Amino acid sequence: MNNTILADFLIKKDDSYYCRYGDFYIDPLYPVKTAVVSHAHGDHASPGHQTTFATSFTIAFMEHRFSKYPKDGYQTKRFGESWMIGPVKLTLFPAGHILGSAQILMEYNGVRYLYTGDYKLQEDATCEAIVVVPADVLITETTFADPEVQHPDAAEEIQKLNDINSNILLGCYTLGKSQRITHLINTFCPDREVLLHHKMAMAHRLYEQYGDVPLRYKLYDRKSMKGTKDKVYLVPPLTFNSYFRATNVARVFASGWARLQQHNDLSLYISDHVDWTDLLTYIDQVRPIEIWTIHGDGTQLRTHFEGNILVRDIHQANSSLLID
Repeated sequence: MNNTILADFLIKKDDSYYCRYGDFYIDPLYPVKTAVVSHAHGDHASPGHQTTFATSFTIAFMEHRFSKYPKDGYQTKRFGESWMIGPVKLTLFPAGHILGSAQILMEYNGVRYLYTGDYKLQEDATCEAIVVVPADVLITETTFADPEVQHPDAAEEIQKLNDINSNILLGCYTLGKSQRITHLINTFCPDREVLLHHKMAMAHRLYEQYGDVPLRYKLYDRKSMKGTKDKVYLVPPLTFNSYFRATNVARVFASGWARLQQHNDLSLYISDHVDWTDLLTYIDQVRPIEIWTIHGDGTQLRTHFEGNILVRDIHQANSSLLID
């Protein structure tokens, strides 16, 4: 058995990651023959593939979002279920990012390659908790791979809303974040009522169908916030930005990015990605021989592990590799 790590096992090809040994793509953003999709966010899931492998929730969301496309190419895979694409063995494990989000373990010639997708270690009752997967190569996102980025406890952070004496306009992403925020408010801000923008309704309904946590909310209408000070109106980012002149409400945006906290009435650092500490924790648990970085800047991670673990940017490392 050959246990050599293959530098070209997974390479960046256009806007996706390609495994030439199994002839499949991970999270492709254009139609391909065979796609393995880590989760349902728009920068990872796209329509038109001949065959799409993913978890049941990811496929359910894609079927609703891409309803004009045929559904016969979707192949649902359970967490922990292994299958073969050519000579490569694949298994999905929970990533803790949003409901249905998966890490993708690929095994080939005795080597285990783990693609994390987006992931987090923080507790989140609205999605499956991350499962630690030992691997020889950890292919990890590095969205917040910066020692200065330390995300606070979400339960403590959401309770800041209890100190605001007005209705709140709260910006957050439609899929995953808005459901997590709804549950956090339901749990830790019991005197607050969640109002939901209509564009978030479909994702909430699917979470209620596929998830384990009930969500208490009402759809927003123009009379919802009149004469009260106990409402939290969840809106998508574009709507939040368009309401920059809104009066008699506190403006808040839930994100791990400092730049999205500027010009708001309160900072709300709630992220669905690992911060620096959790990234190092997960690396210690996975115990990889090599780390390949994607989705972000891995420079500080490479400096941190210099002389101990090989860390390389999969984009730069594969730039000179040719694809047949």
